[in-house]
Amino acid sequence: MKIVIAPDSFKGSLAAPQVAEAIARGWQAVFPAAECLLRPMADGGEGTVDAVLAAAGGERRTCTVSGPLGTPVEAHWGWLDDGTAVIEMAAASGLHQVAADQRDIPRACSQGTGELIRQALDAGARHIILGLGGSATNDGGAGLLRALGVRLLDSAGQPLAPGGAALARLAEIDLSRLDPRLAQVPVLVAADVDNPLCGPHGASAVFGPQKGASPEQVRLLDAALTHYAERMAATLGTDHSTEPGAGAAGGLGFAARALLGARFRPGIAVVAELCGLAEAVQGADLVITGEGRLDAQTLHGKTPLGVARIAHAAGVPVIALAGSLGEGYQRLYAAGLSAAFSLAPGPIDLRQACADAAALLQARATEIARLWQVARR
Repeated sequence: MKIVIAPDSFKGSLAAPQVAEAIARGWQAVFPAAECLLRPMADGGEGTVDAVLAAAGGERRTCTVSGPLGTPVEAHWGWLDDGTAVIEMAAASGLHQVAADQRDIPRACSQGTGELIRQALDAGARHIILGLGGSATNDGGAGLLRALGVRLLDSAGQPLAPGGAALARLAEIDLSRLDPRLAQVPVLVAADVDNPLCGPHGASAVFGPQKGASPEQVRLLDAALTHYAERMAATLGTDHSTEPGAGAAGGLGFAARALLGARFRPGIAVVAELCGLAEAVQGADLVITGEGRLDAQTLHGKTPLGVARIAHAAGVPVIALAGSLGEGYQRLYAAGLSAAFSLAPGPIDLRQACADAAALLQARATEIARLWQVARR
């Protein structure tokens, strides 16, 4: 019996490798001889580096960079044997880096992510994979560009303050000091959203409130990013603000498109390829995936959707385990998911569910394995 276990992380609780291990323990409690192939997954956000390293090998590196509000943070990135650097912006500029009562989205800055890219260039990276997701920022990638040598100046020729709000005062974009190594190093962006930079479907309107932005701050930030995009278009002769993915990670996707020459692919597709998921699924009896919450949002490029599509294409049934099942999760059945199960054994608060996630995953996997055992008789 061959079982492929390919979950995402359960945010705030377990990393994807820990989720996969708990599911494997539960399955092998019933089928001790089963071959369980663990392929921890991610969709470009938090956990991408660890998922890739768990499957593809390589080295986890750490360095101190600027956090979203300027406070130094310890961030990690991955190095693969072929000279590929794997960077997740959440490691440096993620929402989890800022306490809920200290969030300040107009001032939050993506400079730390640019510092990670610079670290990769200094290490001799030949390719960069940049995962976008889980950001605390809404600065259009201005901080990232600043870390890579771009100067953003006001009408007096002075550097702008960090953050998206300051972009309303942008008068000049000086590219003369942009790190020249970027022209020789291809950048692949792994992202699961296709939003434009501005407007009702843009970074500020759609994702700003999730990061603590008030309605007034959303309007301020969207206007600032609109002005930023206009100045960038005047500088480059091309408007990248309406391209799919420009609004990813608070607009960092825009900077990646405009000045890093980045290609975009769905995050789950990039990670699945690096992890060899399609190859692992061939000949499998069952695939098990999962994430913290399964709902209609999962249809927008999240890990269980990507795994279900790969398994379905190979003719292999796929089951999802989730901390909770939200509205619209049933729509995943049309995308190839065979069944979905919540971990909660009964009424339980979120804190307890997170604390007991490993045990709950193992128990639910055991119950599914028992059902599988009966069905095979």
